[in-house]
Amino acid sequence: MAKSSNPVVRFLKLLGPGLVTGASDDDPSGIATYSQAGAQFGLATLWTALITFPLMAAIQEMCARIGLVTSVGLTTTLKSHYPKWLLYLMMVFSIPAIILNIGADIGGMGAVANLMIPSVRPFVFSTAFTLILLFLIVYLPYEKIVAVLKYLCLAVLLYIAVPFFTHPHWGKVLRSTFVPTIKFDKDFFGILVAILGTTISPYLFYWQVTMEAEDVKATRKLILARRRLIKRDANGQNPYKRERNFFRLLIQKMQLDVNVGMFLSNIVMFFIILATGTALYGAGVKKIDTVEQAAKALQPVAGKASYLLFTVGVIGTGLLAIPVLTGSLSYIVSETFGWKASLDKKFYQAKKFYLVIAGSLVLGLLVNLIGISPIQALVYTAILYGLTSPVLIAVVLHIGNNKKIMKAYTNSRLSNVLGWATFILMTIAAVALIYFQFV
Repeated sequence: MAKSSNPVVRFLKLLGPGLVTGASDDDPSGIATYSQAGAQFGLATLWTALITFPLMAAIQEMCARIGLVTSVGLTTTLKSHYPKWLLYLMMVFSIPAIILNIGADIGGMGAVANLMIPSVRPFVFSTAFTLILLFLIVYLPYEKIVAVLKYLCLAVLLYIAVPFFTHPHWGKVLRSTFVPTIKFDKDFFGILVAILGTTISPYLFYWQVTMEAEDVKATRKLILARRRLIKRDANGQNPYKRERNFFRLLIQKMQLDVNVGMFLSNIVMFFIILATGTALYGAGVKKIDTVEQAAKALQPVAGKASYLLFTVGVIGTGLLAIPVLTGSLSYIVSETFGWKASLDKKFYQAKKFYLVIAGSLVLGLLVNLIGISPIQALVYTAILYGLTSPVLIAVVLHIGNNKKIMKAYTNSRLSNVLGWATFILMTIAAVALIYFQFV
């Protein structure tokens, strides 16, 4: 296939799992959390976007490199090189949070659909979305789902335009971005933990490792075939050396992909906080309890169409993120028990894998019968991630520095500095949140 002469097209072709991971990070849970942060505290949490970008990029780069080097999922690596109790501990920390996230996203999608058609109950919409997702995940390769749904997610980019219509004080915006504001109370630390949890989410660690591993498997097969067929190419270059160079290029491509995906995710996060901090907080709406309130942040740009565009954005990000969530959970379970696992396989080729996905969707749907409002459930999900992420981050850091696993591709000094900074920051925030619950 001929290479495109368009540099933009060539650049986009370099992007893959990292871009999808970044888009999935701005799921309904993320939108709700950032909206709540802006409405409740105005511009006070803008600085978190600057902090989370290098931290989440470092962690996702580690996960991607683990996938490239091992060519297996994170659960398989844990199973092969670590005690079983650690593997089961990771399942305990990850699976309940992922199921709650699935349920919160499904509930959020049902709530925004009800916003457009009030005569139909939200749970009816949620059930319909669950069935649609099950059909899409089982019968379509994930790449085809992404190819269609990524355009629906463009609706969230409207948040970037909101501040230019609400005319915030740009001096305050810059000050809030570069000078951190910290309020020592449980509400502020609740939002801080939620922001950290929804941007640096455990399910994304599993997903990044697995997707990179899937991508590199075909390349490894090609390399092994070439090793068997040739010892030296026509130019006299040792093919082993050429393959090592090619693997380094794969890592460079992966790093670009991850950095771009995480940067775009943080741009959206920054502008959602800025938009809601000016459009809602500035108008006296300091707590979001319903999706209708959250949708009003788009009114300065979209007017009467704000509800429609908010609905399209939430549904689009939900349909994109939930296959990532269910896929991550099923990879965890399937790799633990040695079942065949791949979103590219047909149902009859990986029945147990898809049954776990179906079960997680049903459990997620049932979460909505508890009686928690969709907005609260979405934010609670982010807080739960914030509380559990430090444990998984410590495990990822250990794997990334394990020479037996990573060989010559262990973490760089910068990766370790950023990784441990992420662990320390999230641990301090989680401990502070727990502390403020009792004072």
